[in-house]
Amino acid sequence: MQHIQLEAATAVGKVVRDGRNLTQVLGETLSRHPDFTPQQRGALQDLSYGTLRFYSRLDFMLNALLDRPLQDAALRYLLLVALYQLQHTRAGQHAIVDQAVRAVKGIVPSASGLANAVLRNYLRRQQELLQQADRKDESRYAYPQWWITALKAQYGERAAAILESGNRHPPMMLRVNARLTSAAEYQAMLAAQDIATRMVEPGALIVERPLAVEKLPKFAEGWVSVQDAGAQYAAKFLQVEDGMRVLDACTAPGGKAAHLLESADIELVAIDKDEQRLGRVRENLQRLQLKADVICGDAAAPQGWWDGTSFQRILADVPCSASGVVCRHPDIKWLRRPEDIESFAQQQAQILESLWSLLARDGKLLYATCSIFARENQQVIGAFLARHDDAVQAGLSAPDMIDGQLLPNDTHDGFFYALLHKQA
Repeated sequence: MQHIQLEAATAVGKVVRDGRNLTQVLGETLSRHPDFTPQQRGALQDLSYGTLRFYSRLDFMLNALLDRPLQDAALRYLLLVALYQLQHTRAGQHAIVDQAVRAVKGIVPSASGLANAVLRNYLRRQQELLQQADRKDESRYAYPQWWITALKAQYGERAAAILESGNRHPPMMLRVNARLTSAAEYQAMLAAQDIATRMVEPGALIVERPLAVEKLPKFAEGWVSVQDAGAQYAAKFLQVEDGMRVLDACTAPGGKAAHLLESADIELVAIDKDEQRLGRVRENLQRLQLKADVICGDAAAPQGWWDGTSFQRILADVPCSASGVVCRHPDIKWLRRPEDIESFAQQQAQILESLWSLLARDGKLLYATCSIFARENQQVIGAFLARHDDAVQAGLSAPDMIDGQLLPNDTHDGFFYALLHKQA
């Protein structure tokens, strides 16, 4: 197990110190270790994700346990991983300490005694340290202080629940292919195989005990896909109908594109400027036996790919801070910087402006982000409406939605939607 601890510590370091994306880092790690068992792969993911999920809280407690700062970064990340294990996993405490000490011997032999003392001291002082951590927002909520401050300013008393929601383990949610079956029928099919689920708006199924997708009945045949319930509102809100020409801008990895194709017989153009990510889109469409015109292109520069024929519907699923999906991507908390929000807002405004010219008269454009920051959401829309007399924002409603904003909770991630109608 100490080998897994070391690999997890290395992954955490590459995110925090080097600014790397955790998904990419873990992909590289697993490619170097094709012999890892499913259990080892799962442990690596849990330790990496978990340590980053609670990074500033664990960091606070480690600092409290040290007489002086650690000079070796690898040692620090390894101790943080061990602290995560002690606080958040069911593994035996003494086994965790022993494995961590042996792992330390492999990287900084002279520090094995220090590691042993720090971790055993944590076990003795755990309640005291947790109480101390709760006195500071950054260590209480395990987010950067700027993020906490921004949410408190925007959401007031609701900020605490939003922050806490982002630190939960994300549920496994399913989207049922309406072309092949209904959500209720597929739920019954799952129940027949002792796979318990519950249905939530807008017809998504939450799997009570997550499992490998290969174990889902008829997954390979395209009957079902994994997609958050909040993301499933996009197809509902865009209101596509048979025969429409539809654009899905910034389409990768293709979940919303597939959902649109499952909803009606449409001519779909799906674009993304990342050719590598478009591979995922094509794979998803192939499994679901759906067809779209998949193009590598920049939504902000349509002159490079648009054929001049307008669209009746456009989904503008624009790049954003991803602040609404940190439960699935905890590295985002430590990769984002305050200035990134303004940068995203400017990029979003540019994409929205470019796509508006492609929309037919009386057409509708759905602006979507997985952000919970107003600067990327309604403020972008408000500024756009002020510049365009031909644009009207239509009302949208869903359980838990406030002015287009879905806040993250135990049934969906955080999303923002705004439906714009182009006047005839």
